[in-house]
Amino acid sequence: MDRAEVDARIRGLAEPFNKKEVAIDEDTSFAGDLEFDSLTVMDFVAAIEDEFDIIISMNQQAEIETWGDLIDAVHETQSK
Repeated sequence: MDRAEVDARIRGLAEPFNKKEVAIDEDTSFAGDLEFDSLTVMDFVAAIEDEFDIIISMNQQAEIETWGDLIDAVHETQSK
């Protein structure tokens, strides 16, 4: 699966979490732009892990600040 497909699938998963319907681009931050709190992030990550049948480690999560970071992390994890 290429990076664009990963992005598209995660955008679909993000819709219920994106309450303010923020336009998402590579630099969109989860804390600042989307205003995700820690519980929302945990739920969103769980949905992504289920969708892609992967595990995103706590270390990886700590490094993910923007939408682009997330897409890269999922794409790399899924490619392994």
